[in-house]
Amino acid sequence: MKKFVFVLFLMSIIGMCPSQTSAISMPCSLILEPVDKNHTNAKGVALVYKVKLTPSFARTNISILSVHLPEPSSFGEYDSYEGFAFIPDVISWRFKLHPTPRENGVTSAGKIDSITAEMQNVTVQVRPSNTKTKKLGPSVLTNNIKYCK
Repeated sequence: MKKFVFVLFLMSIIGMCPSQTSAISMPCSLILEPVDKNHTNAKGVALVYKVKLTPSFARTNISILSVHLPEPSSFGEYDSYEGFAFIPDVISWRFKLHPTPRENGVTSAGKIDSITAEMQNVTVQVRPSNTKTKKLGPSVLTNNIKYCK
């Protein structure tokens, strides 16, 4: 009888404790680091949070700001940068980063407000893009959402 009470006690504790989830706590920010360590000044940040823009349910917004990136053409036939986020083998999102010329290079920023997927195992990147062919280049800045704080 004591074993039965002990097992029942353990099961009730396990049932009442919240399970750990791998979903991130929002809002949060994520530092985007250069893939090529030779681009030491290139950095970015992604802000991730819930936004309610319509009467329907809230969606996730990813906003990216990137600084000190090399010219997109240095990676090939590219003329702009895009934000790119994806869950491997599930879904991806891409959005234009709008350049603002500055004295020491270009600052680029952009956002997407329409994400309905749960933010688990998401990689956020900045990539060069060809605006005519819509081709994306290699990742220049990147990080995984699990590091979002």
